[in-house]
Amino acid sequence: MPIYRDAGFELYDAGTTKEAFAKETENERIPELYIYSRYRNPTVTAAEDEVMKLEKCEWALLTQSGMSAIDTALSVFQRGSQTRPWLFFSEIYGGTISYTDSILKGRRGLQVHSFFPSGEKYDREEFDRIMTEADPEIIYIEIISNPMLIVTDLEYVIYKANSRGAKVIVDNTFSTPILCRPLDLGADLVIHSATKYFSGHGNITAGVVCGNDQSLMKQALEYRKFVGHMISPDDAYRLTTQIQTFPLRFRQQCINAEMITNLMRSHPAVGKVWYPGLESHPTHGEAVKLFGTKGFGAMVTVDFAGETREEKKNRRDIFIKSVSDEIKIIPSLGDPKTIIMPVESVWGAKYPEPGIIRISAGFEDTSLLESTIAEALKTVLAV
Repeated sequence: MPIYRDAGFELYDAGTTKEAFAKETENERIPELYIYSRYRNPTVTAAEDEVMKLEKCEWALLTQSGMSAIDTALSVFQRGSQTRPWLFFSEIYGGTISYTDSILKGRRGLQVHSFFPSGEKYDREEFDRIMTEADPEIIYIEIISNPMLIVTDLEYVIYKANSRGAKVIVDNTFSTPILCRPLDLGADLVIHSATKYFSGHGNITAGVVCGNDQSLMKQALEYRKFVGHMISPDDAYRLTTQIQTFPLRFRQQCINAEMITNLMRSHPAVGKVWYPGLESHPTHGEAVKLFGTKGFGAMVTVDFAGETREEKKNRRDIFIKSVSDEIKIIPSLGDPKTIIMPVESVWGAKYPEPGIIRISAGFEDTSLLESTIAEALKTVLAV
C-alpha cells in the first residue's frame, strides 16, 4: 500500500460526490469512495488490516495515540445522564487514571468506581461484592498491571460481567495478542498503545481499538472522525512495516525478561523481583491459566535490597548509573533495547519504595544484556 498523504480525495463529478457523502453516514471501515483523510485513509485502513490479523478481530481502528484509543473506546458507551456507573480496576496505566479523574468524572460527570486489589492480587469475593454494589455497565481492566504486574483472572471477570449484562474493555498492551486475545474470551473491546510492542522501535505514537461488534465499530469510527483521532498516513505506513516483525520481537523480549528475572532474583543486591512467570508471584496461577506456555510478558519489576530506604535508593541509583551506557531511563516500554523506570520517581505516593525499578526488556542479544546487568550488580555490591 503506498502512502496516501492526500487531505481530500478526488470525486470526479457531482453525482459521485453526492454518492460518497450519502454513503459516508453508513460509517463503513473501508468506504467505496474515500472523501477526506480525517474520515478514512487507504494507508490507514491497510495498517488496520495488519492489526486485525494479530487480534483475529472483525475490525480495528487506528488512532494517533494510546490515550486517543482509550478515549474512543470509552466514549462510544457514554449516553449523557442515562450512563450508568462504570468500574475501573485500580492497577492500570497512570494516564488512564488521570483521564478517568479529569475527563470522565470531572468534565463528563460519570460515576466511576475503582476496584482495588487485596495485597498483590484481585480477590474474587471482593469483585463479586463490588459488582453487586455498583452494578456497573462498563468494566475496564488491564491484563497485566503497571508496574507491579498483577495478572487479572480475565475469564472470570468476563463471565461475571456477562452474567450482569456489563461490557468489558481490555487494555491488552502488556500481554499483546501473542499471550492473550481477550475478544476470543468474550471481551467487547480491546485497546492497545501501538506505540509500544506493535511499533516496537520507540519512534511512532499510535493507538488502536479492536472489536467484533459492527455496531460498536460504526460508533467508534464516527467518534474518531468527529474528534479527529486519526493517525497520520505516514505513521500508519511505518506501523504496517514494523508490525511484520512484531511476533519475532516480542518473543525475544519475553526471553530476555525471563533471563533478567532469573539473574536478579537470586542476587544478594536484589530484595524482590516481580514477574508473572515466577511461582512466587501472587498471580502466577492466573498467568498460567491465561497464557499457558506462551510466555509471561516482557516486563520485570525489581526492588533492591537494603536495611534502610536510603540504602535501597543508593543501590538503585548505582545500578542505574552502571547500566546507563546500554540501558536508559525512558518513560515508555516495548523499545528495541532494554529500558528502565524508577518507580518512586514516577508513581510517587502510590509506590513510594525508593529501591523499585520497572524494566522493559528489549530484543537485543541476550548474552550482551546479561553481561551488562551482571556487571552492574557487581558494582552495586562493591560500593
